[in-house]
Amino acid sequence: MPFTKLTDDEIEDMFTYHDDPAKIPAYVAINEAAKALARAIRDHCPLSADASAAIRLVRDARMTANAAIALDGRY
Repeated sequence: MPFTKLTDDEIEDMFTYHDDPAKIPAYVAINEAAKALARAIRDHCPLSADASAAIRLVRDARMTANAAIALDGRY
């Protein structure tokens, strides 16, 4: 998808809380997988800036994946 300037409606949509109970199983699956990866990083990597960054990136990936679910992949 080519990048275009966001419209006001698209920005409104991006920053609106999307509550759809049908999507809860997808959120749960993403969250459980993210927790498992974070635990594996914690348990198997030496304490370091890289390990901390890896867990932070897992958190970011989880939030971005949940946004993709909430917004039905529109952005």
